[in-house]
Amino acid sequence: MDVTGSLSLPVAVTMLVLAAALIGVVGTRLAGVVDELADKTGIGEALAGAVLMGAATSLAGLAVSVVAALDGNPSLAVSNSVGGIAAQTAFIVVADLAYRRANLEHAAASLGNVFNSLLLLTMLAIVVLGASAPDVTVVGISPVTVLLVFGYGYGTVLVRRVEQEPMWNPTMTSETRQDSPDPESSTSSLGGLSTRFVVFALLTVAAGYLVARAGLSIVAELGISGTVVGTFATSIATSLPELVTSVAAVRAGALTLAVGGIVGGNAFDLLFIAAADVAYRPGSVYTALTQADVFVVGWAMLLVGILGAGLVRRQPRGIGFEGVAVLVVYLGGLLTVTQLPGT
Repeated sequence: MDVTGSLSLPVAVTMLVLAAALIGVVGTRLAGVVDELADKTGIGEALAGAVLMGAATSLAGLAVSVVAALDGNPSLAVSNSVGGIAAQTAFIVVADLAYRRANLEHAAASLGNVFNSLLLLTMLAIVVLGASAPDVTVVGISPVTVLLVFGYGYGTVLVRRVEQEPMWNPTMTSETRQDSPDPESSTSSLGGLSTRFVVFALLTVAAGYLVARAGLSIVAELGISGTVVGTFATSIATSLPELVTSVAAVRAGALTLAVGGIVGGNAFDLLFIAAADVAYRPGSVYTALTQADVFVVGWAMLLVGILGAGLVRRQPRGIGFEGVAVLVVYLGGLLTVTQLPGT
């Protein structure tokens, strides 16, 4: 069903740019609020980045995927989610460039971030399995969606557990920045911080709806696939908060938060697909995926695997081999998507 109404191409492009700008501006404020909340509540930067910042900065993308699914465009819904994961993984390299003192993965050593990378790979694998599984649904929802949501929930519990009771710890070096909560670092009350957090989150949802309208209109006006628009346009536009907040967090010295906001937030981004499956009424969103959509999922898995290796390897200086590899694979994937059948 049409839930948006088509816009002319100039209006759609203008709306996309303005909504992306709004997302970027809000994103500049979120990093500081989440960092203060992490200190006030004592939950730690890795978990705060994964859950609070990851969820808040992902709400715009969630709106895009749900609206696209309601509109009957599963490719846009899924590629917006997974394309955002690919873009945000590349953004870590940008944040790394902003931290010139040492390699960011080295300095932001965190078992929670390593575990979140493994969780993300597991959830991406579930999506691939769903794409090749029989088209079985219960009240219009695939069992894969239940597994995806359960995996995220249980994985988040495990992240907290491995941080509280680690079976191994990264080697501390002179460049390692440890997460040391300081509840007195902020003059704002917990209630005030929470209110600001909610306001910024609602603004990202509103901007996400505008991005969705623009993206669906671009698909209709240009006659290109939702996979291309999702990978190149909506996913990057809705991922701007992750870029802005990560660079802001690095400059503020909250390195674990910078990496955790992207790595953990990426796991939350995969829940867009679960929400899209609920919103997509013709059947399972997974079995509606095209060859190009499955390629995007595999591409994201490769990028996350490289990043995970970098978090374990922890090269001391520069962006490291994994940083260069992430950029090459990301750009190569963008070029490949445009050459796939059906795009």
